[in-house]
Amino acid sequence: MCFSCYYDELYIPEIPEIPEDQIVSFKDDIQPIFTANCISCHNTTIANPDLREGNSYNAIVPEYVIKGDAENSELFQKLPGNNHPIETGSPLDVDEIALIKGWIDQGAENN
Repeated sequence: MCFSCYYDELYIPEIPEIPEDQIVSFKDDIQPIFTANCISCHNTTIANPDLREGNSYNAIVPEYVIKGDAENSELFQKLPGNNHPIETGSPLDVDEIALIKGWIDQGAENN
């Protein structure tokens, strides 16, 4: 016997837009997200790219990031909670995803 319900649909939250006057910093905004959420796997011993501090920018730009185009950047497409398998931990929250998207769309600077 099988049961189904319309509540079984996957809920995908809307990603907020970063205000145009807000500059997203790789060092201050993006690296802390990687450090808190990603380096347990993305540290060269388990999975690439290496997202540890000091390595992450060169590991993702330009191979995983298309500067100015988050929607087509592999990094953005595979964020936890976006399209990334979550074996351990939890998905990134919408504000963290928004920061990463904003940083890429702003040109993915090493700032």
